[in-house]
Amino acid sequence: MEIFLIKALQLILSLSILVVVHEFGHYIFSRMFGIRVEKFYLFFDPWFALFRYKPKNSETEYGIGWLPLGGYVKISGMIDESMDKEQLAQPAQPWEFRSKPAWQRLFVMVAGVLFNLLLAFFIYSMVLFTWNDTYLPLKNVTQGMEFSQAAKNAGFRDGDILLRADDKELERFGVRTLLDVASAQTVTVLRNGEEMQLAIPQSLMQSLLADKEGFANYRVPPVVYATAEGSAAQKAGLMKGDSIVGLNGTPITVFGELRTLLSSNINSEVLLDYYRNGVLYTTEVAVDSVGTLGFYAMGPAQVYQTVTKTYGFLESFPAGIRMGVQTLKDYVAQFKYVFTKEGASSLGGFGAIGNLFPAQWDWESFWMMTAFLSVILAFMNILPIPALDGGHVMFLIYEVIVRRKPNEKFMEYAQIAGMVLLLGLVLYANGMDVIRAIFK
Repeated sequence: MEIFLIKALQLILSLSILVVVHEFGHYIFSRMFGIRVEKFYLFFDPWFALFRYKPKNSETEYGIGWLPLGGYVKISGMIDESMDKEQLAQPAQPWEFRSKPAWQRLFVMVAGVLFNLLLAFFIYSMVLFTWNDTYLPLKNVTQGMEFSQAAKNAGFRDGDILLRADDKELERFGVRTLLDVASAQTVTVLRNGEEMQLAIPQSLMQSLLADKEGFANYRVPPVVYATAEGSAAQKAGLMKGDSIVGLNGTPITVFGELRTLLSSNINSEVLLDYYRNGVLYTTEVAVDSVGTLGFYAMGPAQVYQTVTKTYGFLESFPAGIRMGVQTLKDYVAQFKYVFTKEGASSLGGFGAIGNLFPAQWDWESFWMMTAFLSVILAFMNILPIPALDGGHVMFLIYEVIVRRKPNEKFMEYAQIAGMVLLLGLVLYANGMDVIRAIFK
C-alpha cells in the first residue's frame, strides 16, 4: 500500500504540473490577444468543483475539479469540450476567440503544446545542472546483457556485449538503443571475446511487443547489496557484499541464473553457497512463494564503471534542449507501433503511467519522468484529432488556406466525435491496466 501511495502521489503531482503549464500556455496567449478566459481549472468539474475562486474585477474563475483526467481553460467564443452552444448562438463579441484573426487563434491553440515542450527542455536542463549526466557505457558492461526470448530468437545470446547497430556505435542502453537495434540490418556484438554480426529481422519490434518481456537487461553478478527487513535472506545471515556462487550444488555466476533456480524452488528450503571476505560459507534459506529470498542485488552502476558528464548552468540549457528533442524523436519513432496489434495490446492508462515512477520518492527520477510525460503530452495534443489542440489547429490551417471558416455545426459534430474517440481510448487503456492487474 505504501508503494502504491508513493507512486500515486508522484503521478498526481506530475500530471498537475503538466496540466497547469499546458493550460497556462492557452491562457496567457488568449490574454495577450485580448480574448476573455472564463475558467482556468485543474481537473474537470462536472456538477461541482473541489475549489473555486474568482478574484474581484477578474473575468476568470480559477478552480480545482474532482475528476483528475486533465484540466481546461474555457475560452469565450470557442467550440470546446464545454459545448456551450448558448454562447455561440449569440452575436460574436470583440473579446471572443471566434472574433480574432486566424493567426492569433492558431497561436492560442499551439501555446499549450509549446509550453509543455519548453517545460520539458527546462526540466531536462535543470536535472543535468543539478545531478549531471551519469550513465553506463555498454562497452563497460563486461558480463554483457541478459536477453528476452524474442531477442534470443533474433540471434542474441546472454552475455553478448552490444557494440554497433549497422555502423552506429551503441553508447548507452535505453529506448534509443532499442530503436537503433530494431531498425538496423545488422548488429555487432562481442561474444566470447570475438565480434559477431547478427542479421536483424524486420519483425523484431513486433516480436518484442508480443513477447512483453522487453529486449534486454544488464547482466550482474549475484552479490548482495541489502536484505529486506524480516526476509529469509536476513534470517539466514546474508550481508551486504556476500557473493552467491551456488544453489543446491549448482554453480552460479550471474544473478539471472540465481533467479531461474529460485523460481524452480518456490516455497522450498535450499542450500546457498556464498563467499564472504574470501571464505566460502553454506547456509539453508527459505524461498518464498514468488521465488525470491528477500535481498537486493548489486545494480549495474555499482558493478560496472560509469561515466559522468557535468554541466555548468549555461551549458545545461543546450544539453537539456538536445535531450528533449531526442526524447521527442524517440517517442515519435515508437508511436507507429501503436497501430499494430502488438502495440495496441501494450497500451496502458494511469496505472501503467504510475508504475513508471520509482517505488521510493526520488526527485531526480520524478523530474526526469515529468519531463518525459511533458514531451508525450505535447506530442499527443498536437495530433490532428478533434477535441485535441491538434484538431483545432487542423481546422485553423484549413481556414487559412481556403479563407473560410468550417461550418460551426460541422465543428460541433467533430468536437463530439473527437471526445467520444478520446473517451473510448481512455477506457480501453485503463481497461488494459485492470486486465493486466487481474491476470498478471
